[in-house]
Amino acid sequence: MSRNSALSRSARDARESVSEATAARLSVYVRCLATLEGEGLDHISSHELARRFHLNSAQIRKDLATFGEFGIRGVGYAISALKRHLISILGLDRTRRVAIIGAGRLGSALADYGGFRSGGFRIVALFDNDRARIGSKSRAGVPVHDVRRLAEVVAVEKIEIGVITVPASAASEVARKCWEAGLKAVLNFAPVRLDPPPDTYLKNVDLKINLETLSFYIARS
Repeated sequence: MSRNSALSRSARDARESVSEATAARLSVYVRCLATLEGEGLDHISSHELARRFHLNSAQIRKDLATFGEFGIRGVGYAISALKRHLISILGLDRTRRVAIIGAGRLGSALADYGGFRSGGFRIVALFDNDRARIGSKSRAGVPVHDVRRLAEVVAVEKIEIGVITVPASAASEVARKCWEAGLKAVLNFAPVRLDPPPDTYLKNVDLKINLETLSFYIARS
């Protein structure tokens, strides 16, 4: 077995058991490495990487060791190669097709955000139950479909990720439709806790909780 094949299998096995916090740090490392690559640098040590971007060098080494051996003692990490490996580990070596359910202000703003297109994601569809919106397009050209066609469009467009941007009162029903449509990964912006099936992945983004957390720290200072 080649070293690359072994490394790929090791990365797949490790990916199944890593924590969400570790996965989030891998995303941070990719951004840091992209910055260094843009500066024309070839190698960097964990200590220097930590110093440059206010990270923890021991944590960097521990996180990377989960997926294999990337660094060379006395030389450090090859920046471009490590970035490619982490992109592959994160599953971003191909474009992930995304649907947004809820074509209101938040959903439309997310659909038009250009950062997704440059980050390995493509918003291919919006869904809504408002007849005034169905059949229209966002400013970036993303079509708005009737939410009743969710399963059909997911299959045709090969959509893998759903983003919920509906009011809290509708979120549970929309989430159920997402899972029934075959979506295994859902990002939920609605301020409500959902109960996903065991074979799916759910990430909640509650903006109000984040603001309340900031208020807590301000109040303590």
